[in-house]
Amino acid sequence: MPELPEVEITRLGILKRVGGRRCTGAVVRETRFRKAAPANLSELLKGQCLRSIERRGKYLIWSFDRGYIVSHLGMSGVMRIVDPKATEPVKHDHIDILFGDLAVRYHDPRRFGFLIWLPESQDPHDLPEIAKLGEEPFSDDFTADRLHSALANTSLPIKEALLTGKYVVGVGNIYCSESLFEACISPLTPANKLSTKRLERLVAAIRQVLTLSLQEGGSTLKDFVSAEGEQGYFTLNAKVYGKAGKPCSCCGRPIKKIVQNKRATYFCSHCQRRY
Repeated sequence: MPELPEVEITRLGILKRVGGRRCTGAVVRETRFRKAAPANLSELLKGQCLRSIERRGKYLIWSFDRGYIVSHLGMSGVMRIVDPKATEPVKHDHIDILFGDLAVRYHDPRRFGFLIWLPESQDPHDLPEIAKLGEEPFSDDFTADRLHSALANTSLPIKEALLTGKYVVGVGNIYCSESLFEACISPLTPANKLSTKRLERLVAAIRQVLTLSLQEGGSTLKDFVSAEGEQGYFTLNAKVYGKAGKPCSCCGRPIKKIVQNKRATYFCSHCQRRY
């Protein structure tokens, strides 16, 4: 599943190639997604300039002259920049947003993502999915003190709490395991048992891990490529994720794998103490 780094890399890649350009139309081959895509997208977009793209959590908000696209990559979605005349669509290439000689092509085999249109009278930040999101990890509002207060009423294990997206966005399964390792915190620790001091380490670790992933182009496990078709290599440098049974880079003991809420968790039980 694309997480914050992959979505941010997609955002930057699209803006680099077609930001500021006028849309010349769209091709909608499929409308059935988690939220239905507008069949008349070409009519809605034609002639409008792509002013900016904002990322909020894993959602992209595309600002045009008279409205917004809100998109989500779901479980398997990818958006690539292509030459629409030279690159024939393949299976699961569902939508092209055209900018003259270039197109943003939305490919989504499982169709758990979506791409919708909102008129300029509607604020995308008021969508229920976006309004309920937690803090952005690189925001000044994401602090240990605020995280400590937010977690005070949940006894969920810290890894499960982080994956809800209610407290901080974008810390998906891979990045959560890596961040907890860097902060020396067990994924099993109840969230409301963590001190402000330990949460300071966690906040710093989350930012460090996400920054490294952005530098490495995100994580490609199966489907993800950037807007320019490049894979991500973060997992090649992962210290615990996918390393079950291999020696910990700090103490040499074997990395453990457990399942939490149906998601694989990797950690070192020696370096990551529960309390």
